[in-house]
Amino acid sequence: MPSSQPLTLKDRVMAIQGSLPKSVRLIAVSKYMPTALIREAYDLGVRDFGESRVQEAIQKKAELQDLSDITWHLIGHLQSNKAKLAVRHFDWIHSIDSLALAQRLDRLVESEQRSPQLCMQVKPLPDPNKFGWVIAELKSDLQALQACSHLRWRGLMTILPTGLTHQQSLDAFHTIQQLAQEITKQSEGKLSLHELSMGMSSDYLLAVQYGATMVRLGRCIFGDRPLR
Repeated sequence: MPSSQPLTLKDRVMAIQGSLPKSVRLIAVSKYMPTALIREAYDLGVRDFGESRVQEAIQKKAELQDLSDITWHLIGHLQSNKAKLAVRHFDWIHSIDSLALAQRLDRLVESEQRSPQLCMQVKPLPDPNKFGWVIAELKSDLQALQACSHLRWRGLMTILPTGLTHQQSLDAFHTIQQLAQEITKQSEGKLSLHELSMGMSSDYLLAVQYGATMVRLGRCIFGDRPLR
C-alpha cells in the first residue's frame, strides 16, 4: 500500500472550517510562522491571525500591508512597556490579565484615540504557568474595570492547563461561559462579555460546546512551529 500523503495547509484549513459553526471565528495562530504561510492561509479565506509578540506582528503587518482586511489579534502576554504599540497595531487584545494593565491601556486609548477590542484573561483552574486573573480576583476588580471608561470590553479569554481530562476541560470551559454571563448580568451591560476566546488545537471542539465564539488554532493549521 502506498503511504498516505501529508495534509496540505489547504486540507487542514478546509477541515477545520467544516468542523466549526459559522458563529465561531477562526483565529489562525501565526506566531513564528513566515508571512508566506499567512498569505497562503489568507488565500484560503482566513482573515483573523493571532500573534504573541508585538514586534514580530508589526513586522508582519508591514510585509502584508496589501492585505488590508486582515484582523490582527494579540493573544500572548502583553508587557506594560509594549502596551502603546499594541494599542496602535492590534484590532483585538485577548490577554488583558491584570487591573494595572487595563488601567494603563485606558490611559493609552484616550491619548492614542484608537481602541482595540479587549478580552480579560481568566484562569478557571490554578496554573502557575499561565497569566490571568483567578476568578475571585477578577470579581473583586470588576468595579475598577468598569471605571476604565475608554476600553471596549468584549469577552473573556482562557488557556487551560495541560494534562486535563476530557471532562475537566469541559467543566473549565463551562465555568468561563457561566462567569461571562454572570458578569454581564451583574454589571447591567456595562461589561458586556459576549465573546469567549477559548479553545486551541487540542481542545477547540470541546470549547465550542460551551459557547466559544473565537478559537485560536496554530498547530492544526500550520503544523509544528519552526525551530527558533
